Amino acid sequence: MKTISSWSEIPDFGDDEKAEADFWLNHQLDLRLMNDSIHRANVRESTTITLRFDPQMLSRIKRVARHRYMNYQSMIKQWLSERLEEEVRKSEEPVRPPSDKD
Repeated sequence: MKTISSWSEIPDFGDDEKAEADFWLNHQLDLRLMNDSIHRANVRESTTITLRFDPQMLSRIKRVARHRYMNYQSMIKQWLSERLEEEVRKSEEPVRPPSDKD
């Protein structure tokens, strides 16, 4: 049985299921290739930053978060994500030329 060690060694079968089945009867994937294709969470998928808040503002944020049964840091991330999406959408909107009435 032939071991496949690169994704490029696998032909494009199109809709030919019989050819694909015949191919896999005589071939197998190298375990290293299979292991390399598994997504592993990156330890650094998020970056830690420091923000300074006025104590009263932070207290109000924590109160809102408790009311929503959320961690206040998660709520802040959610707010930032929502606002970022809003800003991106606004920047992608076509700019309208001023009308004669303006």
